[in-house]
Amino acid sequence: MQALENALFAILNYFYGWVHDYGFAIVLLTVAVRVVLLPLTVKQIRSMHELQRIQPKLKALQEKYKNDKEKLQAETLKFYEEHKVNPFGGCLPTLLQFPILIALYRTLGGTPEKPGLFLKHIASMGPAQAEAAKRFWVILPDLTSTPKTVFGEAGLVGALPYILLVVLFGLSVYLPQVTQSKDRQQRMIGLYMAVMMLFFGWSVPAGVLVYWVTSSVLQLVQQYALTRAYSEKEVEK
Repeated sequence: MQALENALFAILNYFYGWVHDYGFAIVLLTVAVRVVLLPLTVKQIRSMHELQRIQPKLKALQEKYKNDKEKLQAETLKFYEEHKVNPFGGCLPTLLQFPILIALYRTLGGTPEKPGLFLKHIASMGPAQAEAAKRFWVILPDLTSTPKTVFGEAGLVGALPYILLVVLFGLSVYLPQVTQSKDRQQRMIGLYMAVMMLFFGWSVPAGVLVYWVTSSVLQLVQQYALTRAYSEKEVEK
């Protein structure tokens, strides 16, 4: 994990050399990660699209073998193989994001006793330079602070940008579930996950939230474009 933290910090500093703002550097880092994951994202969206397309047939299969669980499991696996669909194929791009999130959390977070790489970096600066380095344009005063900390120190008004970021964080978890699946159960799972993420987002550095929200926006754009392309192909057929 330390190697990943060092790599992320080096990339952030590289992008900072371009934009002179660590908030925008995090955005550029997110774009770079989404580009690297694009082949897997294409497979993910194709898999989700195919799952939606074959959903009526799958429900008919479930109804046919509803009283025989073993037979249903065998026929369902066979059904997925015949249609070349992996129901878990959409998980990999998301799973690959978690090590990056953890490394970014450790890079931006920490305490005065055990600071992350970013806090060590700005500790070597003067007070004015350190304050400027932590700021994300006019959006966030401090990328290293958590919404919980800012709320405790500055109250509701001072924490509004951070609270908005937490809300966007929750929506970024929920919206992909809503747009990718029409299944009511899947949407409810997405809602529960979003609520859990609100609690999680309340206690992580704002820079981590910037990364995840930006990544989710890019994912939704990719999802919309690819789903539309697949739908147009089916109409042409």
